[in-house]
Amino acid sequence: MSFGNIVLLIIVGVVGYLIIIYNKFVSLRAGIDAAWSDIDVQLKRRYDLIPALVDTVRGYKTYEAETLEKVIKARQQGLEAKSIEEKAAAANMLTGTLGKLFALAEAYPDLKANTNFLDLQNQLSHIEDAIQNARRYYNAIVRDYNAKVHSFPDLYIAQKFNFTERDYFELDESEAAAVNTMPKIDL
Repeated sequence: MSFGNIVLLIIVGVVGYLIIIYNKFVSLRAGIDAAWSDIDVQLKRRYDLIPALVDTVRGYKTYEAETLEKVIKARQQGLEAKSIEEKAAAANMLTGTLGKLFALAEAYPDLKANTNFLDLQNQLSHIEDAIQNARRYYNAIVRDYNAKVHSFPDLYIAQKFNFTERDYFELDESEAAAVNTMPKIDL
């Protein structure tokens, strides 16, 4: 084998390796987008249940109006959020206010016994579980992608083709407490 053929073989090998790295970035980015879409669907499902929950609770005149207003406000912020950070903050806020709403419901036996309320609470509990699962999956893909963005020699491809670090969908401390204390309904 001549020197020219060896050089050509090395160049083809390097270019092939760079193409593989680029394609892995594209694949991870597509995975992140798909995982985010899963979270977005679950958040939308949760936001869609809030009006029915508020209507059910509003039927109890003595119920704390301030808590309901916070739930409505948190839902609206979630619907208006654009970036991942804004959506995460809104989701965290809504989870916290829903936790307070369900905790206050304990003081109202008629409300706790209302089948619509129990059904909505059960649906929200299932959606919360789905959001947590989707969040874990999304954050795992983001972790792999971000590690690749900062790994040698992949970081050169990342810089050249503008593959930038992605944000995690984080669970803040207040949401973690609310999720852990949110009542589970066994029917």
